[in-house]
Order: sequence, then structure tokens, then C-alpha cells
Amino acid sequence: MSHRVRQTGGSLHNRASLLPTSNPPSGRSSPYYSDASSEPNGHRFADDLEGQNDEALEGLSAKVKLLKDITSGIGNEIRDSTVQLSQMNDAFSETGDILSGTFRRMNNMAQRQGCRWLWYIVFLVIVFWFFLIVWWFRR
Repeated sequence: MSHRVRQTGGSLHNRASLLPTSNPPSGRSSPYYSDASSEPNGHRFADDLEGQNDEALEGLSAKVKLLKDITSGIGNEIRDSTVQLSQMNDAFSETGDILSGTFRRMNNMAQRQGCRWLWYIVFLVIVFWFFLIVWWFRR
């Protein structure tokens, strides 16, 4: 850990200038520290690491593209749903207006005819329940 790589006029973009060419003082072997006989192995290992990094970068780019496509799909779905909800809101508003007009006309009719219409509705409800019960037991 006490050994630090020193740059002597090298560029940060040049990997050969970043890697020292001698073994570390600790005596441990490393792909970054090589002697003259194993120098191609060190460069090969660095190239392998660079290839692995490039593959990982391509994988991450593909995942980012996939996430971007998913989020744009979600955005499109939200816009479509918003339009659909707006149309449904308009339709329900129109239906509410129609029902309130029908209810108002029904109240006017009830006031003109007195209580006779109530007996008609009670009779229709009883007939409906009778048919429903008969149908239920005949199944």
C-alpha cells in the first residue's frame, strides 16, 4: 500500500504510462507490475480488463435504453389514460344532467297525478320480485 504509481510526463489517457514496469517492493505479483519476461501478460490482462469493462458498459447502455423505452411507454400510457378519463368525466357529466332532468320531470308528474303513480311503481316492483323468485327456484 505504501507504493504509489508516479507519472513521469505520461498522459492519463495512455494506459501504458499509468502502469509501472517493475515489481512492487512487497514482492507480490500483480498483473500491473511485471518484469521484462512477463510484460505481454500484463498488457494482455489490462486489455482483458478493458474488454470486460467495454462489455459491461454495453450491457449497461442496453439496460438504460430498455428503461428509457419503458418510461416512455409509461408516459404514453399516462397521456392516453388522461384523455380517456377526461372523456369519461364529460360523459358522466352529460349523464348526470340527463338524469337530473328526468328526475325533475318525474317529480312534476308526481305532483300533477297525486299518489297514483306510487301504486304503479309498487305494483311493478312486486311483479319484478315475483318473476325473479320464480326464476331463482326453477334453475
